[in-house]
Amino acid sequence: MPWLPKKCVVVPFDFSEQSARGLETAGEMVDDVAHLHVLHVLPKIPVAEPGVVWTSIDDEARSRHAEMAFREGFAASRFCRADFHVRIGDAGSEIAKFAEQLEADLIVMPSHGRSGIPRVLIGSVAERVLRLAHCPVLILRGLSRLHD
Repeated sequence: MPWLPKKCVVVPFDFSEQSARGLETAGEMVDDVAHLHVLHVLPKIPVAEPGVVWTSIDDEARSRHAEMAFREGFAASRFCRADFHVRIGDAGSEIAKFAEQLEADLIVMPSHGRSGIPRVLIGSVAERVLRLAHCPVLILRGLSRLHD
């Protein structure tokens, strides 16, 4: 039986090793993997982007590609039954809004551990989610060192 089983857990997923390990951690917190809602947030593409101007890139195709990559990557794992979603916009805001819409019990996400100038320039998605979320947020630090 999982520790404090949850009915709805949101797991932001950016295809990094850290987010895959976050998915593993979240999987331990639910009775059924179907209670996991994996969310990938794509950034908005500027209107002047050549792919947009020439209509070779659109948000629907980007969303389909992200879902296909997730499904192929986890086809042989227990996470093949996880609910996968794609949103477009600011990652921190979209994760918090998505969790609120689902009335999630918990958000489980890694912190990539940026500090200094990179954090100032890029910002911290985990920090924004923590500030905006309606539910508890479990931020997993140091996941890239787990395999050492």
